[in-house]
Amino acid sequence: MDGGDAQAPWTPIEITEGEWAGWRIWSGDPFELHSGPFYCRQNADGAMVCAFRAEQKHMNGGGFMHGGALLTFADYALFCIGAEALADCGSVTASLNAEFIDGAKVGDVIEARGDVIRAAASLVFIRGLISTAGRPLMTFSAIVKKVRRG
Repeated sequence: MDGGDAQAPWTPIEITEGEWAGWRIWSGDPFELHSGPFYCRQNADGAMVCAFRAEQKHMNGGGFMHGGALLTFADYALFCIGAEALADCGSVTASLNAEFIDGAKVGDVIEARGDVIRAAASLVFIRGLISTAGRPLMTFSAIVKKVRRG
């Protein structure tokens, strides 16, 4: 990665080497770095896509991706998906709902895509889909509350 710890936590830095070259990562969120790390990029059509590679640490006792790992990734993805609507403020998750569809295994690349349904004065409504190799794993919907940065 280039950049460094001096950047604000909401400033993504671009990965320049390896599997995730061309993707971005937020440098200042220790939980997301520990849980993922999670990556994002904006496609040519403007759509945001988020991704990570499933590791053993993401699995449950049955050998499939833990639901908590998918929910954590969804929480990350909704802020990437809503980045434009949230650009001039801080924000927090007010509500996150999910429906689990299928499981993932170690080595799978997990992706999230979604849409801002409505961006109001203080709330942003977002929905998305998490998948691997085109196979749906989980749908999610969320409400993000805009807050003042302190």
